[in-house]
Amino acid sequence: MKNEEISLQTKKKLAQSLKKAMEKKPLSKVTVSELIKDCNINRNTFYYHFSDIYDLLKWMFEQDAIEVIKKIDLLVDAEEAFRFVADYVDDNRHIINCAYDSMGHEETKRFFYSDFIGVMQSVIENGVRQLKLNVSSEFKSLLADFYTEALAGSMLNWLKQREKYDKEEFIQDLLFICQNSIPYLLKKRAD
Repeated sequence: MKNEEISLQTKKKLAQSLKKAMEKKPLSKVTVSELIKDCNINRNTFYYHFSDIYDLLKWMFEQDAIEVIKKIDLLVDAEEAFRFVADYVDDNRHIINCAYDSMGHEETKRFFYSDFIGVMQSVIENGVRQLKLNVSSEFKSLLADFYTEALAGSMLNWLKQREKYDKEEFIQDLLFICQNSIPYLLKKRAD
């Protein structure tokens, strides 16, 4: 086995161990000692791969984001993408809440941003094509960034207040907002 493969396996084992530990206690209470014990590796191996637990958490979220983005790229429309991300958030809510409590709103929101930016760019490009409009790339980029920020923030707010907002209703409301406002804005900005 190549060194890169061994390194990746070690990182994945540490990430799994971190997820397991975060199910039992806050991130601030998780120690390197318990992670290395769970993975049966030494302390030097941990620090060879990561500078600290937050570095491991960041790597773990980046890997999850890569997997989420790969799957989103295969989805046909915005509803599927919103549903996929809402399901991911729902399935991983405890870990995301732990990260939120440790890293704060803005850092956690960046994770969702990377998931949604491609979706929003695709939705906007499809809208331009379907409406047969000519819209500047600068405005399309601004619009994608604006909606991505809004969606990422909304997703985090939903996560923190899930009991107040049914997932299906949340998804349908997001779709309603996007499907009604994006075409309007594109038409208003068309050349």
